[in-house]
Amino acid sequence: MKAILCSQYCGPDDLVLTEVPDPVAGPGEAAIVIKAAALNFFDLLMIQGKYQVKPPFPFSPAAEVAGIIESVGSGVTGLKPGDRVIASCGHNGAREKIALPATSIVKIPAELDFDRAAGVIITYGTALHALEDRASPKPGETLAVLGAAGGTGLAACELGKLLGLKVIACASSDEKLEFAKAHGAELGLNYATEDLKEGLRRLTGGKGVDIIFDPVGSHYAEAALRSIAWEGRFLVIGFAAGDIPKMPLNLALLKGCDIRGVFWGAWARLNPEKNRANLERLVQWAAEGKISSHVDRTFPLAQTADALKVLAGRKAMGKVILHP
Repeated sequence: MKAILCSQYCGPDDLVLTEVPDPVAGPGEAAIVIKAAALNFFDLLMIQGKYQVKPPFPFSPAAEVAGIIESVGSGVTGLKPGDRVIASCGHNGAREKIALPATSIVKIPAELDFDRAAGVIITYGTALHALEDRASPKPGETLAVLGAAGGTGLAACELGKLLGLKVIACASSDEKLEFAKAHGAELGLNYATEDLKEGLRRLTGGKGVDIIFDPVGSHYAEAALRSIAWEGRFLVIGFAAGDIPKMPLNLALLKGCDIRGVFWGAWARLNPEKNRANLERLVQWAAEGKISSHVDRTFPLAQTADALKVLAGRKAMGKVILHP
């Protein structure tokens, strides 16, 4: 089968398309013919050796896949060849087939296409865990989403609205803000043209934001934290802007607020049943059109480098999908 391989830490152009042996489903596993593999910003960091997870070489990027069960190993129940499924794989999604533990695989309904299904797992899984389990949300509270047009940001906008929050999209262009408003955001703030702290205070009538969802980091994080409401919750999702901010802890004291880390991958491993239930809900919501799982663009497997460059340039609004 064909696979994109990273054999040393490198940039997108150094990835190689080659042939590797087909996987065999071992005990408790199922082999999947991959129809769509979703990319995330951390795939860039992973191939560069800058991510906290460092797979052994050689590996493929892409941590979430959708496809069809080809075969199952001994001891597997509830899955059979021909089933349409999604799975979180951590890496190795940018290839034609993969064998994974059956416990990591979730069936999808016929009305949900593979491209949208592949993009549900990580971004929506992260956003749902962040908002439900970490944010202690109350209906009617304000939610500011930084990087609102990206994959995780868009998921937070849509799920925030579903959970009864008043969503403020924050992004670097008016085009991205309009996109976020079409997907759940009620208000928008362009932090390329307006000061983020003052803008969020203005949009909340001086009260400040109850929940801040930050997958961006860098200098945006402190500016957002300075706009937080009394007893607000600042959710640390990631650092797409590159720099990991060092927050002045006196702000937490003065605001009586919480800074809460959101590491969906670790939480999912520690809470597999709750995570599976979340994914089953998200798949159903996507099939029903309650969440868009919007696909920005698709690329054939041979153009994985081009797909990763879209993410590197922060050009994607929604998900970037590979077609093996």
